Amino acid sequence: MIHSPLFFFITKSSINHYTMTGKLAQFTWPALVANEILNKRLGSSNFIADFPSNTEPLLSHDQSSLSSKTMLNDQKDTQKNKIFVSTWNVGGIAPDEGLNMEDLLETRNNSYDIYVLGFQEIVPLKASNVLGYQNSKISTKWNSIIREALNKNNTHVLHSFKLDEEGLQGPQDFECIISKQMVGILISVWAKRDLRPFIQHPSVCCVGCGIMGCLGNKGSVSVRFVLHETSFCFVCGHLASGGREGDEKHRNSNVAEIFSRTSFPRRGPMLDLPRKILDHDPVLCRHVILLGDLNYRISLPEETTRLLVENEDWDSLLEYDQLMMELMRGNMLKGWHEGAIKFAPTYKYCPNSDLYYGCCYHGKKAAKKRAPAWCDRIIWFGNGLKQIQYARCESKLSDHRPVKALFIAQVRVSSAALRSFQNLFLSERFEQIETPFEVSPTYEFVCKKQSSFRL
Repeated sequence: MIHSPLFFFITKSSINHYTMTGKLAQFTWPALVANEILNKRLGSSNFIADFPSNTEPLLSHDQSSLSSKTMLNDQKDTQKNKIFVSTWNVGGIAPDEGLNMEDLLETRNNSYDIYVLGFQEIVPLKASNVLGYQNSKISTKWNSIIREALNKNNTHVLHSFKLDEEGLQGPQDFECIISKQMVGILISVWAKRDLRPFIQHPSVCCVGCGIMGCLGNKGSVSVRFVLHETSFCFVCGHLASGGREGDEKHRNSNVAEIFSRTSFPRRGPMLDLPRKILDHDPVLCRHVILLGDLNYRISLPEETTRLLVENEDWDSLLEYDQLMMELMRGNMLKGWHEGAIKFAPTYKYCPNSDLYYGCCYHGKKAAKKRAPAWCDRIIWFGNGLKQIQYARCESKLSDHRPVKALFIAQVRVSSAALRSFQNLFLSERFEQIETPFEVSPTYEFVCKKQSSFRL
């Protein structure tokens, strides 16, 4: 728990009162004070990965090690990489061991270079989870399931390697490069094994926008890394809920807070790495994707919304979709894009059912209706990304349906870096490098529940 005298002014009943009424009447803390107390936990720069970020990279093509003459004369090539992105609000339900992730991850194709998986509500958003110690058991379980699904085609190879007390030593198709949790928000990034030497400068930043404007029941977890000479930023968000008129303003405010408060380390004087989300200038080949339960609703009467959903009239519904209207107005989300939505609203479903909430209950529960909405979205910023798929999946684990998108990303590659990579394998230095597997065994963070690596 938080060791501060101020903490004792907050009780479980007052938190529950806030979450039920949406009012802050019982709290007297200034948000600034709360931010100072919780800054270390919410703004942590620690994350989980298969490999510590401070090990010597396999390539010595870091921009800081190149002379200015080399950088000026170096030719730039562009390659294309496939990026898989998904978002899923799992409603506080822990996954069981038999959960099938293959349909969501499209592992049968297995042609993607990077997977970015965002989750919301991996734990119930109750007072003990929001204010207490962070429970990493559930995120570890999700990562274990993801690892098994992504590397299923390599299972027969893995079984041929020796098991010991340190975990399984062997090759994998995909390795975790960043995994970060804040309360119920989890983002997990995986890359093909042969890409990992080209991925540098991983960073994370958490922004809480929930209770008192700073707690982590709502907010974002953002990650940034550099692939070759192109920076990527993925923002996994869970914005303010509510279907009443005017609630969209709270969501817009959350987005503004996330954009302004997210800040990544610069990583050295010679590196011109973006520190803010909107610093990812498309001209400089920097890409940013926002994914999550953004909670935007449809500004129509519930009866009208349900009728249009029954008729599968998505175009008429989207004219009143709050996020779509924000994208068209270009206020806070100027320059952002979203693919064409050709699927049914993803929220809110009855448990283990294809029926929307309100259609499957009678009596008292029937009064607690929720109009269908596209709460779960994936949008992007810049011109270097091309979306070639945008769809939903049909898992009935929670009251939300997962959403996935596939992007083709332009990645700038330095010809000097490629020469450096080729020369590395011909040099004696390569023989002296400790491999990443020696630094951190493949299954170490799953088997040993290692907490994090510090940047």
